[in-house]
Amino acid sequence: MSQQPIEIDDQEALPSDDEGETTEEAPPRMSSEPEHHSGSEESKTSTRSLSGSFLEEHFENGRRYCNETYYMPNDEPEQIRLAIVHQAYLPVLDGRLTLARVPSSTRRILDVGTGTGEWAMAMAERFNHAEIIATDITSVFQPGSGPPNVEFELDDAEEEWTYNDPLNFIHLRDMSGAFANWNFIYAEVYKHLTIGGSVEIADRGMIQLKNEPPNSYVKAFNGALQSAAEKAGRPIGLEHLERPMIERAGLSFSKSRTFEVPLGTYPTDPVRKVAGKMAMIATLEGLEAVSLRLLTRHLAWKEEDVKNLCAKVQEEVMNPDSCAFIPLQIVVYRKMM
Repeated sequence: MSQQPIEIDDQEALPSDDEGETTEEAPPRMSSEPEHHSGSEESKTSTRSLSGSFLEEHFENGRRYCNETYYMPNDEPEQIRLAIVHQAYLPVLDGRLTLARVPSSTRRILDVGTGTGEWAMAMAERFNHAEIIATDITSVFQPGSGPPNVEFELDDAEEEWTYNDPLNFIHLRDMSGAFANWNFIYAEVYKHLTIGGSVEIADRGMIQLKNEPPNSYVKAFNGALQSAAEKAGRPIGLEHLERPMIERAGLSFSKSRTFEVPLGTYPTDPVRKVAGKMAMIATLEGLEAVSLRLLTRHLAWKEEDVKNLCAKVQEEVMNPDSCAFIPLQIVVYRKMM
């Protein structure tokens, strides 16, 4: 019996002969969480420079953001949450870093939206002969602090990609709500992949309750988030993982997995119990992070009302009788020609 979170959908294309060997056999080294350093926050926008690029810092509702559009904060609490999210993915993938078959001959890997760089640094250790390019619109990563084969870059994936050499593998994780035009993203992926190269996109859906109470706060929370994201022009959800959209860019389907990741320790299986604990911590820590800017800016909610709803959602999710979970979908596509 599988020790992973419940896999509820499994689709895979027929394997081709040129996929090569994979080095994804042993679990990666578990990286430690970053330290949480407290510090004062400015009450106005500031500008700072890194590698010749300028980054804006915006402060709203007690959280720090990297620009005027992206809905997730980039402050210290969010950095800690991202480290936990990375650890929560590992049990789902049975200790592996990817669902895709990444050949041992891989030379160039791109991680789009790297965040704190946890995945990129772990991948660099596994593929120590490869060049790992880790990009983000904010500099929460620490340039020079990772393995020597990781290159952190400030870059906006919604602008034309400028990589001169083709990429063997491209990775995007938890980018739902980040882009206004996924068709553009997939076109750039196709343009910069080498023939035979792969892209893996992983995203989580909305919180679900198997035993949902009447007038559920989780349901109200999900509806508000989706409405606000639509108004922002950057929808959240899993629609961007639909096969027709990705295939229109010229990419060929390889595989898709959908999991029910438990939120909490209610599963009886010990591995799923650990996965559920990590996933619940990351989810509860992210309630305000995911909702504050969206609901205050696009639905004109008050900060206090957002936080009150988050507290109610937390109560429902922590109730073991609710059997809360999050659907997680991971898809892999290849450039065949």
